[in-house]
Amino acid sequence: MDQSLKNTAVIGALRPVIVCLSAEGYDLAQRLAPVIDADIHGLAGRCPEADFTFSKTVSHVADLFIAGRPVIGIFAAAILIRAVSPHLGHKTADAPLVAVSEDASSVVPLLGLHHGALDLGERLSVACGGHLAVTTASNLGAGVSLDTPPDGWRLANSEAAGPAMATLLNAGGAKVEFSKSAKDNGDYKAIEAWLGDIRKGDDVQLSFDYRILDPLPNQLVYCPQSFSLGIGCARGCDADEMIKFVLTYLRKFKINPAAVAVIATIDLKGDEPALDALAEYLNVPLRVFTKTELELQAPLVKNPSKIVFSEVGTHSVAEAAALAMGEAKKLGSTDRAPARELIIPKQKSANATMAVARLAQPLTSDKPLAGRKPGRVMLIGIGPGKGSWRTPEASKWIQGADELVGYGLYIDLLGSIATHIPRKNFALGEEEARCRYALETAAMGRDIAIICSGDAGIYAMGALVFELLDRDEMANGVSQLARRVKVLSTPGVSALQAAAARSGAILGHDFCSISLSDLLTPWKQIELRIHAAGAGDFVIAFYNPVSRRRRTQLLAARDILIEYRGASTPVLLASNLGRSNEMLNYRTLGGLDIDEVDMLTVVMVGSSTSRMIDLGRGKIIYTPRGYENKDKDKDKDKDKDKDKDK
Repeated sequence: MDQSLKNTAVIGALRPVIVCLSAEGYDLAQRLAPVIDADIHGLAGRCPEADFTFSKTVSHVADLFIAGRPVIGIFAAAILIRAVSPHLGHKTADAPLVAVSEDASSVVPLLGLHHGALDLGERLSVACGGHLAVTTASNLGAGVSLDTPPDGWRLANSEAAGPAMATLLNAGGAKVEFSKSAKDNGDYKAIEAWLGDIRKGDDVQLSFDYRILDPLPNQLVYCPQSFSLGIGCARGCDADEMIKFVLTYLRKFKINPAAVAVIATIDLKGDEPALDALAEYLNVPLRVFTKTELELQAPLVKNPSKIVFSEVGTHSVAEAAALAMGEAKKLGSTDRAPARELIIPKQKSANATMAVARLAQPLTSDKPLAGRKPGRVMLIGIGPGKGSWRTPEASKWIQGADELVGYGLYIDLLGSIATHIPRKNFALGEEEARCRYALETAAMGRDIAIICSGDAGIYAMGALVFELLDRDEMANGVSQLARRVKVLSTPGVSALQAAAARSGAILGHDFCSISLSDLLTPWKQIELRIHAAGAGDFVIAFYNPVSRRRRTQLLAARDILIEYRGASTPVLLASNLGRSNEMLNYRTLGGLDIDEVDMLTVVMVGSSTSRMIDLGRGKIIYTPRGYENKDKDKDKDKDKDKDKDK
């Protein structure tokens, strides 16, 4: 299956950040921020008036870069380079990075030139009057980046751009061809301005057309973003089947897949994996409409269906959804607004329907999309709180959220990289309200991030979110729309992992975790689990060991385990891991003092084989896996072989 459309969309939809380290830099940032619609982040103590402040420059820039935010640094380029160098990926994925001198004399795009940095640099240099320092060969030689067409156009065969630009750099020339369909469906004047005085010749062919073409080796095909794809499907439709079905009919009607700007469907299908796969394959957004919104298109659809109406409440899904993406003139109106039209009427497969409509105008990044995006709840484990322990995926999801939801302390741990994102704080004990709010808000077409410490699936909100989805609405579950919300989860470093890493290798052999909170689990059941873990000789991580009112459970657990593994068993008390007030206390079961433990402590109890040692540079605890016994067995086998030889 053709994969050429994947990963070709312009990166940089996230709001840019201007980072400044001095009063002079802050003054310049204030001038430049409105030009590129950017946030301003300033070094605390030097830029106190900045909207958002930070204390550690290198780690803050790294966090922003990892999260995918375009970064403009008003300071030495070397600082930017040092900050992001450990986190560089592929050139098509790295966030735009631009250095601007404090005196505004130089603007230097460093990374992501062809997906946002060059455009940012040009706008900033015009605004501040500085010199734009461009070092990319394609821009110096041909004066144009062929892989980055103007807004509203898309390169269908991006893999051919590199060789084409190399040809132009080697004194080659280009032949430009505009089809009538391109002029009718796209802003070809923007293309002419973009190409400028490109060298003429026949070495490279640049074709502008919405129709499907089989390009020559030296041919680049650009498509106007002029078509919406409406989709209806059965529940559980196979993704490969849907993609093949869509591509077949696009080819039949001679529409290039790269000319499809958006996919639309009814909100009941917003969580279909096959639709997600199709949107990812075509690399376009997915939008959804209510049945009422789709039914407004009934006078315009060509294939209304009473069966569809009886099932979902609208006479059309595929055709109506495709039409709903545009701005049609009212029926009977004499205004001159261009009417939409169905280019491909409803087509059917065994499990899906599709239709394609021409948009009144090509889709560009500055135009709001009709409909709404399918809502998502993102379960994000941020680890114990240290920024460098947070995964890059977690950072990106946070930056892509419309709202952060969680216990206020956990959101605070994100620091300044999240201060610009709306947040909804919930107190301890409001866990169900927290998850319910996230699901119902996401059902309105918003991306909601539930921020959890550690890992969201370990004693956190993951299980509760799915429990609410599993309940019937009449049994205090969530609404039907909320049940259609997509739930994603990204892993985080759990407290037991962090404690083990900080203290040696206490989890070197079999282990388990037990929560000592009896708010949701009866104490007798917890006791049974402690006895089972003791009998099984597991290393145990105790979560929620104490609270202000709950002071006896940890002592009871201690006494139970002493029966199984003795009072000299090593114990680790780990608090505030990864934070400035981190504390590790090495104890034994017999010497465990409850007054040293609080709710921010994870208590790690070794097995009967766990050992605490001190090599003169601090204590560690490790649990051997039995390699010593394995070596002894090998020695016994050798001795047996020697006896046989004798």
